[in-house]
Amino acid sequence: MSAETGRLEKPDPGPAAPVRVRGRHAGRRLRGAAARLRNAAPALLGYTAVRVLGVLVVVVWGRHLDPTQPPLHRLATLWDAQWYQHIVRHGYVDKLAIGGYANGIPYSTLAFFPLYPWLITAAHTVLPLSVPAAALAVSWGCSLLAAWGIFELGGRLHGRRAGVMAALLWGMLPGAVVESMAYSEPLFTALAAWALLAVLLRQWLRAGTLSSLACLTRPTGIAVAAAIGVAVAGELLRMVRERRAHGWRRPVLGALLAPLGFLGYVAWVGARRGRWDGYFQVQMAWNSHFDFGRSTADSFYRLLFSAQPVWLTEAVTALVLVAYLIQFGICVVLRQPPWLLVYSAVLLLIALGDAAYFNSRARFLLPAFPLLLPAAVGLTRIRRRATTMLVLVSVSACSAVYGGYLTWVYPDAP
Repeated sequence: MSAETGRLEKPDPGPAAPVRVRGRHAGRRLRGAAARLRNAAPALLGYTAVRVLGVLVVVVWGRHLDPTQPPLHRLATLWDAQWYQHIVRHGYVDKLAIGGYANGIPYSTLAFFPLYPWLITAAHTVLPLSVPAAALAVSWGCSLLAAWGIFELGGRLHGRRAGVMAALLWGMLPGAVVESMAYSEPLFTALAAWALLAVLLRQWLRAGTLSSLACLTRPTGIAVAAAIGVAVAGELLRMVRERRAHGWRRPVLGALLAPLGFLGYVAWVGARRGRWDGYFQVQMAWNSHFDFGRSTADSFYRLLFSAQPVWLTEAVTALVLVAYLIQFGICVVLRQPPWLLVYSAVLLLIALGDAAYFNSRARFLLPAFPLLLPAAVGLTRIRRRATTMLVLVSVSACSAVYGGYLTWVYPDAP
């Protein structure tokens, strides 16, 4: 008992006790992670099989076209991949030798957010890998983490089988070959999936931190931040209704953390360019700015009413956009959590409203995995397993062949 307060005091456990407690906690975390990994094994193995098929098609296709070129090197260096690796080798530079200027503005690697190049640098430094190989290794590892996160979120919302199907469907999307390229979409999707899972579990600080990292990966990270903001608003409203005066700090701090990656990078680019809208000026050179859907509408008009030749990618992109809009309507009818709907809505808004060239929009929607959940649930309700397998194998084969087409035939970036 303390002579000053008159209260009983806990005995001092000695210096070794906290170490033992930390050890027990660490052991429990490791066992929990191992159990979750075993639970996710069907989703991860199935996703891996789907993507291995896609990569094999690219390899065989490449061997047929050019036996002298390593096909995996193409996956590691195609289009945007080279600019991320340019950042790794040379840092951020304002003028690139890819055609000089566009819209009176020099092309600049400042358009690309930094987290993915940082991870490539770390992998290249630690592992005996070239920069392209390190970029591919990071992307492939993040794809598995993304599939795991999609499984966890889908499983907690709709059951384990639906989670497995959602992960498989994500690997079978028309543009899923990008998940096996040295692009930033796999990293962003992984961070978004685990951030949204943290929202579902009300782990607000974890959600905010992962969202901030997603915002350091791609500008579409604002979709994750918006989802967290809506979820926190709902949590605070619930507290008011229940007349709770405590427990609000973590949700609010998570919401404040969520957009920091985006705001910080945009502010840094603005300071470097000497103007507050420096980042958006850089994007103008790449013809990426919000035009409220005018470019998308013009592309649909040309596809439907013009006699000009149409690439397969244009038709597929148009179908993907229409399908995702329908899926979003289904998600609304099925009453997905509001914060999950907000995440998908912001991604759709960016994909439809950006002035970037039309065929990139299917890639912009790769992280919109919540829109796959109704289809995943539908697959679990097919009674005959053979029918389910036939659907999955057919879709996977089509995705693999289309991925080979995007990699070796289509002349522009996916």
